[in-house]
Amino acid sequence: MEFFGYRNLVAYEKAREVVRRVYYVTKSFPKDEVFALSSQMRRAAVSITSNIAEGMTRYSIKDKVHFLEIAYGSLMEVMSQMEVAEDQRYITTAEFQNFEVLVADTARLISGLQKSFKQPIDGQKLH
Repeated sequence: MEFFGYRNLVAYEKAREVVRRVYYVTKSFPKDEVFALSSQMRRAAVSITSNIAEGMTRYSIKDKVHFLEIAYGSLMEVMSQMEVAEDQRYITTAEFQNFEVLVADTARLISGLQKSFKQPIDGQKLH
């Protein structure tokens, strides 16, 4: 359906993969992290896809870019939390490195999407 056009975005699909990975790895975190790091990572990961979807439904370019900025920020939040997970040895270095590649790819896609909305049309800047 056309209502769900955000689903066609590669950035959205990559963000969904981030969410899947976060849920997968946090399942093995210690039980005392359920309401701490694990919960925070899951909320931040879901925020990535949520903000991409919400942003793409907005009419103004400014709003679209704003929600993509929030999605990007949530992606970086998840990345920093994954570093904490590695520091605490909840995940292996290999798991962290694989996740880092996924985050870098996702970040490039979100960034590219932001830039596509900021491109001038007919010589005018979009605000």
